[in-house]
Amino acid sequence: MKTIARIFCICMLVCFGATSIAQKNDIEAIKSLIEKETTAFFEIDYKTWASSWSQTPYAFWSFADTTDVNSFSGWENINKGFMDYFKTAKPSKAKIERTWMDVKVYGNGAYARFTQQVHDNTSRPPQAEVRVLEKVKGAWKIVCVSVIAIEKDNVPKL
Repeated sequence: MKTIARIFCICMLVCFGATSIAQKNDIEAIKSLIEKETTAFFEIDYKTWASSWSQTPYAFWSFADTTDVNSFSGWENINKGFMDYFKTAKPSKAKIERTWMDVKVYGNGAYARFTQQVHDNTSRPPQAEVRVLEKVKGAWKIVCVSVIAIEKDNVPKL
């Protein structure tokens, strides 16, 4: 009986370790995807930006600051909403400072929350951002983006 208990304990430790490694790999893949999507947006790389998204009817994008609130529901509307931007904007080599608050993986779904400061030739306030992601055919894709401009005094420190 002791042998069975030992084998069981060893199996549990191995499974827990493998799960922990897999989750760390997913978290790094999620962060990398968010960075890739943001870079593609500022560099006006439509193909890479669009490939970062889960192009589904339930995709959602929203932005709010002191001057505007905007949102698009469904990939078709997100795509249409950004078409002019990708046709007319000039590439930017903006420097992005990001502070990760939470990245949680729930099976094939994930939630990421961070603050972001964009440094370029405009004066932008810091942003509180959320991404909801899903794993599609083994790759993480963005389902939901929420961006809210925040006052510098309200940027959380971790």
